[in-house]
Amino acid sequence: MLKKILVANRGEIAVRIIRACKELGAETVAVYSEIDKDSLHVHLADEAICIGPTISSKSYLNISNIISAAKITKAEGIHPGYGFLSENTEFALMCEIHGIKLIGPKEEHIRKMGNKSEARRTMIEAGVPVVPGSEYATNKANEAMQIAKEIGFPVMIKAASGGGGRGMRLVYKKEDFISMFNMAKAESAAAFNDDSMYIEKYIEEPRHIEFQILADERGNVIHLGERDCSLQRRNQKVLEEAPCTVISNSMRKEMGEMAIKAAKAVNYTSAGTVEFLLDKHGNYYFIEMNTRIQVEHPITELITGIDLIKEQIKIASGKELGFTQEDVEINGHAIECRINAEDINNNFAPSPGTIKDYLVPGGNGIRIDTHIYSGYKIPSTYDSMIGKLIAWGRNRQEAICRLQRALDELIITGIKTNIDFHSEILNNKKFLENQINTSFINKEMMK
Repeated sequence: MLKKILVANRGEIAVRIIRACKELGAETVAVYSEIDKDSLHVHLADEAICIGPTISSKSYLNISNIISAAKITKAEGIHPGYGFLSENTEFALMCEIHGIKLIGPKEEHIRKMGNKSEARRTMIEAGVPVVPGSEYATNKANEAMQIAKEIGFPVMIKAASGGGGRGMRLVYKKEDFISMFNMAKAESAAAFNDDSMYIEKYIEEPRHIEFQILADERGNVIHLGERDCSLQRRNQKVLEEAPCTVISNSMRKEMGEMAIKAAKAVNYTSAGTVEFLLDKHGNYYFIEMNTRIQVEHPITELITGIDLIKEQIKIASGKELGFTQEDVEINGHAIECRINAEDINNNFAPSPGTIKDYLVPGGNGIRIDTHIYSGYKIPSTYDSMIGKLIAWGRNRQEAICRLQRALDELIITGIKTNIDFHSEILNNKKFLENQINTSFINKEMMK
């Protein structure tokens, strides 16, 4: 087992990883930017080392500084969490060169599945159903327009190396395509240093379903069921559920087998997520694979009882999976709300500042993953998510009731948050009736 692990991240995910490491008996090293010197993960780790100034490009994205920090502290492994360097091929390669175990997939896995057009070709060859779209990426607007005409509008323009909704545009009319393509291309170049794009058919009113997989270095691959991540705003997930209640056991088995097939197609190792679109007719299509731990991983943990971060660390340590597909049981229902420091009455603008009062909800079936505390100053530099409130129940109705109760108990003052927005979602008639899709928030909550 890895004895000392550097956590190359910040915020709630850094805290989450440190806790898992401690439960496994591993020492931890926190890295932090100058503005994060008082962040919770810095206080919880056994050691902490500053890796640069506030701007992420010079700290949390600074590969040489993070590798140096690992070498100085004699860390055997690095856990990148999500975001930042978690899907960076250069970082994965540098870890390998310096003999540091990356707690995640190998460089080739990130490269193959991180590039959407290459991932698409790989899935087609593996027999996994994909959304109709371009066979290759392009940065030429006229070529992309021809592809879009052949596919038929509406279409989605997506960054080939993208994620998190960046470099993505939905186009209904061909007259709008060129300008939208150029905007998406510029956004992709700025975010990922790659302006290659690909085009796919837009599936109207789908659910966004993702399957959690675990794969060890001995060829064992299993899935841990699915998460319904349909509630999104500007292509960013807001609330997630597990399992998806519109999927039958037979469909879960079939889609899970496809997710496993996708992972095996690239000899994948570690935790990963295979994402599908499920249309209203029950057809599903592969859209991408995330080669990292997901923000919403806690809901899978609550319905399976399996600690995904610990499993990642065990896999990276060369351990074989300690359970088979037959051992995985789905128990109850879990829902996660992403708690953001944002002003919902000002177009969800970020709301940095100092937290004054902070009251954590409790009770049966409630979990909160966060890095905030009273007196903590939320910087304006990073993502606005400050925590995740998760509820488990024996069924969807009980999970919703518990989550609503917990939201009512949760108090965060000194900044503005989206707590009330989540309460509105949970009280929405269509949400309660499970009539949701990826357009739900835009159509139901933004009126």
